[in-house]
Amino acid sequence: MDCEQSIREVYLYLDGELTRYRRWQITRHLNRCPPCQQGFDFELELREVVATRCHDEVPDALKQRIAEAIGLVGGPLRPEPLRAVDGDPAADESER
Repeated sequence: MDCEQSIREVYLYLDGELTRYRRWQITRHLNRCPPCQQGFDFELELREVVATRCHDEVPDALKQRIAEAIGLVGGPLRPEPLRAVDGDPAADESER
């Protein structure tokens, strides 16, 4: 494990998305590398600050627009269903 790998995976580490072995590798690197440990500590502290101090509510209209955009609910941004066109193999099979 080197510094570049450790930095690249710090968010996966913090999110608990790594295997136990990979976490062990990063922990071992952090214990041996003060600059990486400082970077890790900064990211950890930043997450704690954001979690404890950022309590703004997202407006319902914005939540609705996001849900429509990603297709969780019906709305104007939801794509139309596909229709068969001339030469479509799926359409040919359904007509048999």
